[in-house]
Amino acid sequence: MAELVVYTDGASRGNPGPGGYGVVLIWGNVRKELSQGYRKTTNNRMELLAVIVALEALKKDGLTVTVFTDSKYVVDSIEKGWLWGWVKINFKDKKNKDLWLRFIPLYKRHQVKMQWVKGHASNPFNNRCDELATAAADSGNWLIDEGFEKGLA
Repeated sequence: MAELVVYTDGASRGNPGPGGYGVVLIWGNVRKELSQGYRKTTNNRMELLAVIVALEALKKDGLTVTVFTDSKYVVDSIEKGWLWGWVKINFKDKKNKDLWLRFIPLYKRHQVKMQWVKGHASNPFNNRCDELATAAADSGNWLIDEGFEKGLA
């Protein structure tokens, strides 16, 4: 079975402000793109939401997935184990609890490796995600980031 490769990016116009995410999923010769905009959010929420949406798009459990993102926040939270420390303290004084709680069961369903990639560089898939995320942020076709707008983040 081919390894699934995922590229993600998040963007916001202002922090907070209108935002969006972009995702490119690649499995063998198959490529799928996902994006969505939100009327008021933060860049870190969009970076994390991009990874969540990518993992939610997977129909089978137990896949080997490599996620490439230019978000040090997302990569370090997972790869350096910060997330599991936050769980132990019930996310006291930590942001984006609602999204991290949505992420954890998805992460546990698969073998996920997070890889940092330099943003706005020569990686065409990361650049495509940036295009998708910024277009979604600028689209005016926004959803409401309820976690952020209700102060749950």
